[in-house]
Amino acid sequence: MSEWVLHVDLDQFIAAVEVARHPELRGRPVVVGGHGDPAGRAVVATASYEAREFGVHSGMPLRLAAKRCPEAVFLPSDPPAYQEVSDRVMARLREFPVVVEVLGWDEAFLGVDTAEPEAFAAGVRRGVAEATGLSCSVGVGDNKLRAKLATGFAKPAGVFRLTRANWWEVMAERPVDALWGIGRKTARKLEAEGWTTVLELAGADPAGLAARFGPRLGPWYRLLAGGIGDAEVTATPSAARSRSRETTFPADLTDGDAIAEQIGVLARRVAEDVAAEGRPAARVEVKVRFAPFHTHTHGLTLPEPTADAEAIGRAAREVLGRFELGRPVRLLGVRAVFPR
Repeated sequence: MSEWVLHVDLDQFIAAVEVARHPELRGRPVVVGGHGDPAGRAVVATASYEAREFGVHSGMPLRLAAKRCPEAVFLPSDPPAYQEVSDRVMARLREFPVVVEVLGWDEAFLGVDTAEPEAFAAGVRRGVAEATGLSCSVGVGDNKLRAKLATGFAKPAGVFRLTRANWWEVMAERPVDALWGIGRKTARKLEAEGWTTVLELAGADPAGLAARFGPRLGPWYRLLAGGIGDAEVTATPSAARSRSRETTFPADLTDGDAIAEQIGVLARRVAEDVAAEGRPAARVEVKVRFAPFHTHTHGLTLPEPTADAEAIGRAAREVLGRFELGRPVRLLGVRAVFPR
């Protein structure tokens, strides 16, 4: 028996949930986001594999997605439905003899003791499919970094192992943004310094990296390139940590009273979710996305945990007062956080 980290990632999760609800859409390009209006200002939450073939991807404006794939079916986002399916998936994963660390709706790390990690991963795939009808991919690794990256090679609907034994064979010549934790902007900065591949970054001088990117991030990038990372999987409670609601507006809000009114609407919806959860909220947070795309979040801890709608609404309005609202507002969100 050996200790392994498995990364389970549900394939095209949101699109898959929608296709399960609308079987007539199977095989068609499906795009989910906002209110489902391709003329709106929201962005793509997810796209089916058929839509991705046209260059549609998460975070893309819906208008651009419609231009790239005019045949696509556009659907509104339905977070409560996705949360319900996600909860069923995570509950199924907890039935295995593993430690489950939830990363989001559609992914989790599993800590597993097994002599046959690929066979175990195949069993996980079958279990998820039987419980939910959804497909998932599983990355097998000797730490979280390698397991997470392995899933990319496993997609769609497969299993792939990435460990110290095959790290350089698989990763050495890949660009630095192939690493989990290095985005496109950082990659451009690294490439400008001459570190264009994973192997080159792994051999970089730590002092040079620290001088360019700081004493913490610089050396950390070199560790990533070597495939070095945390191997401890920490159990995540099965209960949700928070409930949130947010809205992207078809036209920017500029009137302070209108913004406060929308915060009130969102706070009431969150309070309903909190009441349905049967647990009080300990903290209320407000998210404001200013045009064109600058997002800020503030929050406060409540005097005592509560599920009272008025108290949650008052807290949300108080937090809203901490923002400087001199710019057009594109999105508002309210989040209630449960006690630990």
